[in-house]
Amino acid sequence: MLKLVVLGSGTSVPHPQRASTSHWLETENGSLLLDLSAAAVHRIAQENLDWVGLDAIWISHFHLDHVGGLAPFLFGTKHAPQTQSRRKPLTIFGGRGLKKLFRAFDEANNYKLLKQSFPIEIREVAPRAEFEILPGLRAQTFSTPHTRESLALRLTDERGTSLVYTSDTGYTDALAKFAAGVDLLMMECSFRRNKPVETHLELKDAMRLAHQAAPRKVLLGHLYPEWDGVDISAEAKELWPGETIAATDGLRLSIG
Repeated sequence: MLKLVVLGSGTSVPHPQRASTSHWLETENGSLLLDLSAAAVHRIAQENLDWVGLDAIWISHFHLDHVGGLAPFLFGTKHAPQTQSRRKPLTIFGGRGLKKLFRAFDEANNYKLLKQSFPIEIREVAPRAEFEILPGLRAQTFSTPHTRESLALRLTDERGTSLVYTSDTGYTDALAKFAAGVDLLMMECSFRRNKPVETHLELKDAMRLAHQAAPRKVLLGHLYPEWDGVDISAEAKELWPGETIAATDGLRLSIG
């Protein structure tokens, strides 16, 4: 069974209840962060998760509300007493440009973030790639209409339990095909209606994708403050009959 913890259900806009986007995924064979916002560095500790033993990090794209915690997290592991005896490697996955991003971090102050007590591997992956992201957890990628490097991620364990994490994306029918039949479809739903940009989803877009993909459950996150006080699940039910869960910080789900 896969276990998910929502570390951040919000956006780049400061919010008292919603941190920027990040999720912790626990499997039988390891742990994976799905994006790493600045707030997530401390949210991991608040949720009593084993950040010292984290196995892998997935970076969906390079907007700061998704990657802003990566350098601070590695700055922390480099100097924290809890990690000095760690020898297990950490692998960081993301799209083309991830290595360049690390160089920019280091060149800002010669942090040498990759020189730690344990090995760190940076792996750039292409759209439509297939690889093992953790032992027994297969990953597939799909290019989404958001930024040049943006990738959705489909994960499947050895029992066939599956999820798709869209991260930020505009609407495309092809995304529904990529997510077809998953146990959990984790979608952004930035806006309620009348979205100001095409590179995000509003509720009707997300529910259209749900209709086509037919997942067992939908989890909607990356929620702007306009969603405050709105019963997201009830509004979603009017557009798609399946189960829709509104992400909240600290929400824990078992998948499969």
